[in-house]
Amino acid sequence: MMSISKVNEKPLVKICGLQDVEVLKSMKHLTVDFIGFVFARSKRQVTAAQAAGLVNVLSEWDVRPLPRSVGVFVNPSVEEIEEILRQVSLDVIQLHGDESPALCQELRAKFGVNVFKVFSLNNDPNQAAEDIDRSLAPYEGVIDAVLIDTFDPVYGGGSGRTFSWERSIPYQLWARNMQIPLFIAGGLEPDNVHELVNGYAPGGVDVSSGVETNGIKDINKMTAFVERVKKA
Repeated sequence: MMSISKVNEKPLVKICGLQDVEVLKSMKHLTVDFIGFVFARSKRQVTAAQAAGLVNVLSEWDVRPLPRSVGVFVNPSVEEIEEILRQVSLDVIQLHGDESPALCQELRAKFGVNVFKVFSLNNDPNQAAEDIDRSLAPYEGVIDAVLIDTFDPVYGGGSGRTFSWERSIPYQLWARNMQIPLFIAGGLEPDNVHELVNGYAPGGVDVSSGVETNGIKDINKMTAFVERVKKA
């Protein structure tokens, strides 16, 4: 299991939903920390065979350190994860559903991966900070990062819509106390990520549809996004 720095001068950058080998090859000049591959039901879903090919391309990048590979799942079984890991070398398992702390702990221990736990924000902007703390507390010591996203009724997250970033503050405080990064996702794009980074200083940012054109990853948008994060 790799350690994830808890103190970063600049936010970590995760680009998620990669499907195309040629797109991935074009990204090797970008200062990206994590590359995400979606195994859950999604417009960007990949098979284990597709992901294995993409991870092989990633391993050949002549940059150090290499971006870490992330598999995105929703309510998977341990057996499902194990089957994927037989075919694909993943550094991180990102859990986007109702996964329990016990499952997070089991995955870390059994497979030696980092675990990112996602919390999708519902339509209640008045959720009390103490309620958030109660929902997060069981995950103390069994996850390596928190990611918050806008709730989507179909996929759970990945809606491409923003939420009020002020709602991230209780999650940010908890993550800092746990000395792990907080990633923010949901509707991020080159035109708004600078505002998020300067205003709320998250530990990381996660983007997918915001760097696409007609559903395809756009190298110009990805380049602009990364540059604006790192220069913020």
